[in-house]
Amino acid sequence: DSLTIGLGSALGTTTHMKFHSSGVITKPLQTAFSAKANGGQTNIALGNVNVDLATEVFDVGGDFATNTFTAPVTGKYQLNAHLYLGGLDKDADYIQAGIVTSNRGYYQVMSLNPFDADFLYMDMTIVVLADMDASDTAFIRLYQSGGSTTLDIDGGTYFTGYLVG
Repeated sequence: DSLTIGLGSALGTTTHMKFHSSGVITKPLQTAFSAKANGGQTNIALGNVNVDLATEVFDVGGDFATNTFTAPVTGKYQLNAHLYLGGLDKDADYIQAGIVTSNRGYYQVMSLNPFDADFLYMDMTIVVLADMDASDTAFIRLYQSGGSTTLDIDGGTYFTGYLVG
């Protein structure tokens, strides 16, 4: 047993919300996306570099395009970035990864100065509940200060998000 809103009603023939007898509520049209890198960004430049996300795993609502999520409505959005990095130069001062929205940036910084050898791989994760207005955008940016251009953005990099409310 369930209660369905949207199917065959004035809202159209698509289910907008379904209340299941188990207490679960599903919203199949709720905006959500998952995109991942294909590992094609190698030896990236020093300074700011936007992360290329070549593969959309899913995009409910069609709000993700060209490495950027665009909020369809004003609300709170759960945004998650996981960067899988390779070829890290010990001579770099630091690496900063961020989710950049129209309103603000959310960053994680890693200093490489204490290390005496280059890293083969390292991951950085950013999780944030962001306040976004309709048409605000969000994307992933990476910044390396100093060192050489050996840093790679590998295929285990992804960006996900969904509208919380």
